[in-house]
Amino acid sequence: MNNSRLMTPFAAPAVGTVLLPGSKSQTNRALICAALSKGTSRLSGVLFADDTEAMLEAIVSLGAIVKEDRQNLEIEITGLAGAPSFNDLVIDARLSGTTSRFLMPTLAAGHGQVTLDGAEQLRSRPFAEQIQALRDLGCQIEEIGVAGGLPINISATGLSGGEVEVSAATSSQFVSGLLLAAPLYSNGLKITLTGAPVSRPYIELTVKVMTDFGVTVERPDELTYLVHPGSYKATEVSIEPDASAASYFLAAAAITQGRVRVAGLHRHSHQGDIQFVGILQQLGANVVWGEDYIEVEGGRIRGGTFNLRECSDTTQTLAAVAAFAETAIEITGVGFIRRKETDRLAAMVNELTKCGVEARETEDGLIVRPDLWSLRGATVDTYGDHRMAMSMALLSLRVPRIEINDHDCVEKTFPTFFSRLEGLRPAVKPRKDVVAVVAIDGPAGSGKSTVARLLATELNLPHFDTGAMYRAVAVAALRAGIDPEDQDATTDLARRTEIAIGQRTFVDGIEATDEIRTPEVDQHVSAVAANPGVRRVLVAEQRRWATELGGGVMEGRDIGTEVFPDAVFKAFLTAQPEVRARRRYDESSVQTLGDVADDLERRDLIDSTRADSPLQVAPGAVVVDTSELEIPEVVSELADLFRSVVED
Repeated sequence: MNNSRLMTPFAAPAVGTVLLPGSKSQTNRALICAALSKGTSRLSGVLFADDTEAMLEAIVSLGAIVKEDRQNLEIEITGLAGAPSFNDLVIDARLSGTTSRFLMPTLAAGHGQVTLDGAEQLRSRPFAEQIQALRDLGCQIEEIGVAGGLPINISATGLSGGEVEVSAATSSQFVSGLLLAAPLYSNGLKITLTGAPVSRPYIELTVKVMTDFGVTVERPDELTYLVHPGSYKATEVSIEPDASAASYFLAAAAITQGRVRVAGLHRHSHQGDIQFVGILQQLGANVVWGEDYIEVEGGRIRGGTFNLRECSDTTQTLAAVAAFAETAIEITGVGFIRRKETDRLAAMVNELTKCGVEARETEDGLIVRPDLWSLRGATVDTYGDHRMAMSMALLSLRVPRIEINDHDCVEKTFPTFFSRLEGLRPAVKPRKDVVAVVAIDGPAGSGKSTVARLLATELNLPHFDTGAMYRAVAVAALRAGIDPEDQDATTDLARRTEIAIGQRTFVDGIEATDEIRTPEVDQHVSAVAANPGVRRVLVAEQRRWATELGGGVMEGRDIGTEVFPDAVFKAFLTAQPEVRARRRYDESSVQTLGDVADDLERRDLIDSTRADSPLQVAPGAVVVDTSELEIPEVVSELADLFRSVVED
């Protein structure tokens, strides 16, 4: 069976409101507290996914009575009224780190023999700190597999508790698990952290859920947690939407310059990953905090350095956003995520690199140096990690032909992820409601002229080569003996020159179809195009032309950024430098291949660094690497994308 998913880019900004599943972190904490309570608890907004299914199966095997209403996302749980008892029980935590790490201290507080195991991926994750802490408290634990990992056998006779030191440098789940079990210990439990924990907000979430169920956690200082012996009390809990899941949809708004609202979340959420919204704001997004929603509107994405120690589950999301930033983004404070479902830093670097993004690991994070010209489609791997699948899906919003292997690993926490993402695809608009401009930008040799001409034919739209206009002005200057570097003289000439562009090009009534493509014009056209005065003259003409005709396919170097920034569809065509040089060389034998490559490099530099309307990838544009594609493939792909937002 082919377990891959070929993604289709958004041809317009993402837009819509997203209803998210409940927080996995809060759901699993509430499930275990309800299972240990006396009486019947009612949970609403529950997440039903692999991770929470693992916890549900576990608490049922321990004796909790569970009634599910999946349609309404509700659960009733009649609890055990204290520590569990069991006889040669085997609990399979599947892939769930929260299930295994939350349950282990609770099982240790019970009575009987129990084996705690999980899938191979979970077996490879670290448990040594938690195992040692429980041994220090008097629990008998036998490691059946590798030291410090699952599976383990627990011979439980109850625990008196007392004091324990534990490091949370690898996972805050160790601390959360001990806290959740602490009321079951006859003398309570004092937990002293040996250093600052990673993902502290998750520990605070644990404390909040315990409080909801009637247990008080004292904080003598920043590194100490004190829980007295007691019991959980049945209650009603409303689960928040998952802030980690929200990050992908809010990031989609940033990447596509769209507007996305996530319902049910607000700035006072107890989830640490809500901090990601502030990061998007720092990157340039406009954020609206409502009483029961968060809305993000994308803009140009700035760079910067961000410490994600307290919201590490958004690392991959930010790395995906970074691929579309204007400058580098460095992520710090997350070295510990190398021991998650996979080595998330190495995995993200590997897959971003496949897609043409420069990324490298650092000691405690990674650096992404974006180059939108280099973006390309690829078949990417997920390593069985749900967050890899969801973050790489974000690249596909603007990059065609990204295929995601093992895409259904999202079942772990977000079974409906792809359908929810697809729900942000812009709705079809009738053609009469828009000026149907197709903006195609790109460097020389990317194939944009040929593609644009054929695309116009395919869509039955007018075609206009704006680059030919600048070439025509260069021809006029050379004919008149004017130095194209003389900005004032060239601007005045542009105002006076009559240019006609179609199947043939005329400058002041004299044909220049072949003349505009000569090496001499190639050498001077960048200077003409960089002239602000010339650009003002020609841009006005380009806008008039498109408006009068009701749209068309316009190609150039600033169509999506300057001429028509609100074009209904924008594409940036690129190709590897050596491919572009070969294409230009094959068009003419006047120059050597080396000379052609040097000229292209020089022109790329001038075009991309000029002060006025530099050659850039327009925000929200689909980036198409044509290096290994035939022209008909590119045309067909762009035509399909255009039709997805503009109805014929």
